[in-house]
Amino acid sequence: MDALKLSFRIDPVVAPTCDVVDLITRHADMMQAQTPSESCHVMSADELFAAGAQVFALRDGDEMLGIAALKPLEATHGELKSMHTRVEARGRGVGSALVKRIVLEASHLGLTRISLETGSEAPFAAARRLYQREGFRYCAPFADYVDDPLSVFMTRTV
Repeated sequence: MDALKLSFRIDPVVAPTCDVVDLITRHADMMQAQTPSESCHVMSADELFAAGAQVFALRDGDEMLGIAALKPLEATHGELKSMHTRVEARGRGVGSALVKRIVLEASHLGLTRISLETGSEAPFAAARRLYQREGFRYCAPFADYVDDPLSVFMTRTV
């Protein structure tokens, strides 16, 4: 697996390019297909950028394999949003590399905490395991979220 990671690069996305919009749209479509609308908190590319989120794209050469965003919530608190790895790239360390980059960026911004919302059902189990491996722990709803049996909330210090 380490040899595969050598060509990864993670770049900040300053504008919603076609490949970024495509992957965020794939992510949104998948989330909306798995979760009822009242419990689905996915954001479009336009919504992410309008909210001031910093979006990062992980590429292997010219191929984009994953995305993640860091959305500001408060002066010292950010939210991990839109984490998505292309299906064909899963198991290659893409998600872990993106989470590490988000944590690094949060540190550079002076944030002390990152939180996230993800699904509570079986299709989200791998994501929850990834977040736990990366230091996230379960917590109460944060920001504007409310208790929802289809959501879990996680947080970690930076």
